[in-house]
Amino acid sequence: MSEPALVLEDLHHTFFPGSPSEQRALEGVDLVMEERDFVMVVGSNGSGKSTLLNVIAGTLIPDHGRVRIGGRDVTRWPEWRRAGLVGRVFQNPVSGTIGRLTIAENLAVAAKRGIRHGVLRNALGRSRRRELADHVRELGLGLEDRLDTPVGALSVGQRQALTLLMATWVRPTLLLLDEHTSALDPGSTEQIIRLTDRIIRSQGLTTLMVTHSIQQAVALGDRVLIIHRGRVVESIGGARKRRLRVEELLDSFDRLRSADLVDQSAAEMVRRLYI
Repeated sequence: MSEPALVLEDLHHTFFPGSPSEQRALEGVDLVMEERDFVMVVGSNGSGKSTLLNVIAGTLIPDHGRVRIGGRDVTRWPEWRRAGLVGRVFQNPVSGTIGRLTIAENLAVAAKRGIRHGVLRNALGRSRRRELADHVRELGLGLEDRLDTPVGALSVGQRQALTLLMATWVRPTLLLLDEHTSALDPGSTEQIIRLTDRIIRSQGLTTLMVTHSIQQAVALGDRVLIIHRGRVVESIGGARKRRLRVEELLDSFDRLRSADLVDQSAAEMVRRLYI
């Protein structure tokens, strides 16, 4: 039996410990994701969503707990070393690409993910360029004829589509999506969501997606996690997830408030953010 793609055990992380600004960002997060799981994460601002992704990716080292990816204990691994296992797409399209490099050069960098040296050496020969063009053509954006265009000249939607392709070029053990459509206009958002779902399903990727959109949380994925004050306070999967509707997910915040797991102000904030 294969190891789970991701195992998080009792993760804790506190910013500015012992100071007046102390913030407990994660407080005992446990999570198991099997291969091909597609899990959505929602929560109000400051709930710990981005901190969770940063700890998984290695941007932050947890104060306590353990992170296992593909059966490997990576808790103390630096971010660059985890890059061979983890693909990530950020909220800001600029964060995932190098604007001064061309489309082809960015894809060559992506093909060497997790390797520290010799990134572009022998990476852009004629046969390699044909391969790059074939992959870029699958985006349906006409970029296969613009491989020598600097990425900084692309629209934000095109750049985010390219970032998604780069994050999955070398099939990651785990794909992290950090509110990756929140900076896009509605048309680009719809395009990127369709592309995201197609890539995840066609490649059978294990994916953890943080979203600011309740509609996305309902429509995508196999499970929804609600995070508040650094804890997973509800997990919705199986038949319940398949039947889930927007109002039902919003009602979950109200029920949690009534159970004193989520306070009234946080529940109201979520409603303002997501509807």
